Amino acid sequence: MLFDKNKNKNFIKIASLLIHAAKIDENFSKTEEKIIREALLKLGAENQSLESIINDGKLMEENANQILDFTREVKNMDENKKIQIIETLWQIIYSNKEADIYETNLMRRLAGLLYIDNKTMGDIKEKIKKENS
Repeated sequence: MLFDKNKNKNFIKIASLLIHAAKIDENFSKTEEKIIREALLKLGAENQSLESIINDGKLMEENANQILDFTREVKNMDENKKIQIIETLWQIIYSNKEADIYETNLMRRLAGLLYIDNKTMGDIKEKIKKENS
């Protein structure tokens, strides 16, 4: 099957956001990439398009000036998918057992951009933190 960029445009933007979170601590690990791959599949990306989505996501993330481009797609998703993406972001952050100041700052900004209230964000963070401890 040929890769359809239009069909997967949203997945590329989501991948870019997840990759940005993984790279913000300057250590993009294989574990983080595995989390991203699994999340994209759960969100409905097709397995045969996954490599292209990841590669295009990396390229988009490298060339982006701000995260607004990535968050627009997520902001318009239904609440369950939005929560799933927030959980994935926290999984990426806590995949190395700790969150640094840049990662927590990113999540604070994303909460505002995605209209996620502080309680929900905190609950998701604690849930993921416990799962990874």
